[in-house]
Amino acid sequence: MAKIIALGAYFYQALIAFGLLIIVAHWLAPVDYAAYSLFISLSQFGAIAAFEWVRFSCMRFYPGQTAESEAAERRTIVAEAAACALFCLVAAAISTAFGVTPLVALVGGLVAVAQGGSDLHLTMLRFRQDFRAFSVLQGSRATILAAGTLLGALTSPTFLSTVTGLLGGYAVYALLAALLSRRPGPRPATPLDMARVKKHLVYGSVSAGAATASMFAPLALKAIFTSALGPSGAAGALLALDLLQRPFVLIVSALQAIQYPEIVAAHDKAADTPALRRQLGQYYALLTSFALMMAAGIFAVLQPATWLVISPDLQAGFLATAPYVIILSLARVLTQIMLPTPLHLKQRLTAIFTLAAIDCALLNLGALAGGFLVARTDAALMAGGALGAILAALIGLRLMAALAFDFSWPPVLFAAAGLTVTIFAFVFSYQSAFVATAAGIIIGGGFCLLALDRLRLGMRASDA
Repeated sequence: MAKIIALGAYFYQALIAFGLLIIVAHWLAPVDYAAYSLFISLSQFGAIAAFEWVRFSCMRFYPGQTAESEAAERRTIVAEAAACALFCLVAAAISTAFGVTPLVALVGGLVAVAQGGSDLHLTMLRFRQDFRAFSVLQGSRATILAAGTLLGALTSPTFLSTVTGLLGGYAVYALLAALLSRRPGPRPATPLDMARVKKHLVYGSVSAGAATASMFAPLALKAIFTSALGPSGAAGALLALDLLQRPFVLIVSALQAIQYPEIVAAHDKAADTPALRRQLGQYYALLTSFALMMAAGIFAVLQPATWLVISPDLQAGFLATAPYVIILSLARVLTQIMLPTPLHLKQRLTAIFTLAAIDCALLNLGALAGGFLVARTDAALMAGGALGAILAALIGLRLMAALAFDFSWPPVLFAAAGLTVTIFAFVFSYQSAFVATAAGIIIGGGFCLLALDRLRLGMRASDA
């Protein structure tokens, strides 16, 4: 039950984030929204670049086997987080030398600190199995940040007012987190252990480097679009990237967060056994099926949803790029989360980083090639990026063979059939939107239900 509640908290956060982007895109002018979109990407990139190595170390070493080890790990993580916060603020100060105004730099640095620190805190709650506090704070953070952002935009529909409201939301959330997650526990009897810090740094930095490269990829893609098309011309494509990547990352990350610890335990107990191969195959089928079903669901409602919720000024650019963004997001989420699984289990950290770098490079080189070889349009740029993401996924499939697994094909094939139906329905929706959309939802949804049933039967067989 605790895992189900935690999964629900992930979905609630995604729903709030989706609605927030829709409202902000309506309230802000296209130029202000483009600035807001880049600001969010930059702050997320800063938080990952500074804090992600600590979070990966937390996922590997915290809380330990005893209360004393938990206290020692907590002290180390807090000290490392403080150093990361200082790094963010120094980087924000340096950015003023490149034309960023001091106020925007300060707000950006503080938002990066708040995001990185809150993500780390939630990771600690999850790994010490405090799912109740985790679920409450995960949902509360999404609500409070959305309220702060909207209050800032409502006060003044400008970029600076909107991001200042976001920062205010983080301040309120920090107070709530401090109240809800306080717990008695032993204090470490020894000073900060530098050997422990070194262990965290070595293990976490390589894994974080891969995450940073993955985060840099869409940031560079946004810069390419903005440079090629201008802020106003790129706004529709940027909105498609902001809206349509999130559901994929959310659902696959949530499923991975719940299922992956069992995979690690099974691998460490007995590597390369028939039971592990079956468990790995079921895990891969679960992630792939849900990613395909997410793509099918988005394609099924893309046309009417665009008319209903996307600002008229952005609809043309959004619809022109959205199909390619869906394919791009589907390929990248599997490349980032599922395909490196055996590399993580075998601790082949160099290969993990190499795959992330290849994904980043091919995504952006593909976009540049689309712009230069086809046309300097938003659709051509995004199509090139999608092709680059697919090529990176094919390379990841080769690396995934590092550990044997017995793949469960039936749910994946049903989900792929559902995606195919909804893609055709989207293509024909330009001729008859109502009929094509209804057919995509009914027929594609039927295939997705069959995929869910096959997953259920497979998980029941695994449990048995």
